[in-house]
Amino acid sequence: MSTGLNRREFIKRTSSAAMATMGMGAPLAGLLSSCGVDKIPATADSVILLFMAGGMAHTETFDPKKFTPFRKGMESKEVLSTFPSIPTALDGIKFSEGLESIADVMDKGTLIRSYVAADLGHILHTRHQYHFHTCYEPPQSVVVPHLGAWISKELGPLNPVIPSFINIGQRFSVGEGEELKAFHSAGFLGSEHGPFLILDPTAGLDSVRPPIGMSTSRFESRNKLYHDLLSSGPMGEYGSDYQKESLKRSMEQAYMLLNSPESKAFDLSQEPKESYDRYNTGKFGLGCLLAKRLVNQGARYITVTSEYEPFMGWDTHDNGHTRLKDMKKMIDKPIAQLISDLDESGKLDRTLVIVASEFSRDMMTEGRPGLLVKEQVEVPDIIEDMKNYGMHKHFTDGCSMLLFGGGIKKGHVFGKTADERPCKSIENPIKIDSIHQTIYHALGIAPDTNYEIEQRPFYTTPDGHGKVEFDLLQNS
Repeated sequence: MSTGLNRREFIKRTSSAAMATMGMGAPLAGLLSSCGVDKIPATADSVILLFMAGGMAHTETFDPKKFTPFRKGMESKEVLSTFPSIPTALDGIKFSEGLESIADVMDKGTLIRSYVAADLGHILHTRHQYHFHTCYEPPQSVVVPHLGAWISKELGPLNPVIPSFINIGQRFSVGEGEELKAFHSAGFLGSEHGPFLILDPTAGLDSVRPPIGMSTSRFESRNKLYHDLLSSGPMGEYGSDYQKESLKRSMEQAYMLLNSPESKAFDLSQEPKESYDRYNTGKFGLGCLLAKRLVNQGARYITVTSEYEPFMGWDTHDNGHTRLKDMKKMIDKPIAQLISDLDESGKLDRTLVIVASEFSRDMMTEGRPGLLVKEQVEVPDIIEDMKNYGMHKHFTDGCSMLLFGGGIKKGHVFGKTADERPCKSIENPIKIDSIHQTIYHALGIAPDTNYEIEQRPFYTTPDGHGKVEFDLLQNS
């Protein structure tokens, strides 16, 4: 079929279309100014989100129920928790066995037991992770900024050399890679506020230095060439002034980091061996160590993820009990050590640390009671094999979350779930828009913050309706 276009015209038009797609909802430079007017005193300067990607069962971690040991021939409906409970630093509050270290530091933070994940139809991890990290339900007509991007845009860097938004531990070559990329974005806020990705904390230094064998002068030449290509490429020709300036600033920030003393913060070999060993339970534990080092250098927002890979980690569709033993070993000591180290250094007071997951799990209920959704896995009525002993299905009506530092109450428990199935939230249910707005409030970001996108205001929470949950905050 003839289009009537020559090769040059075809490339020009497809480049233009590509730019339009990349910049969906991108504002004109003059329009990208915050409309927030309220002034809020901040109680936090930085945020560390420790994300348990894959669905962390609340009844197997921070909200244990009746323990039912494994036996052949048991009924699935008998099983609420597959681990006995253990005491915590809070009187009368129990955790699940295997989380003893985190239990010992709970006097320094707040336990939420009533987080309710959204109803998004067919339950998919990346849909719920998108919702958790952006506060918006997919799909959207604009590229929605990640929580970390909003924080970067509104507050800017604490240290101009250290990226404001850092993501540690998630590869995009596993599982639902393209879907994961969809919310790891600054969207219309611009490239400079996008995530600085560190796939493996042990190789963090590789992210801030030229490839092996490349001299400094050669790298500088490549950097200049890249600027020239940017100017002559689709972004230079079709991008808005704001997009071009934002991309240029992101490149300048990366170049500045490369040549700075602060780049050593990314090098875990600089950490004393005793400290390194305390965190070293694998990639996640060392991610916590890297987060501590980066916060000490002025990082504004960091996500450390246990990494989402289908049917691995917290995605316990089978061998739930056995897999959870390993997951608890991976997270327990590093999380507790991070809290203790930040507290000892005085950083915890101004650093908000969050431990969360996209949803919970249950043996019998998919989604929430009374809401019919597609079953993801078949659980036998009678359990004969250890692989069927554990939390298999996706449960959205009762999830646990931990908050420490940054103005959060100490030794506090918020919300409650039922002790019998369905173990759903029965007191103070809280949803993601309130979680986000509470984080923003702690950072001093106004609840009415918005930008004009597609000739309408676009808020940090949908329509600006997110409400701060003041019962989570000190002095409120």
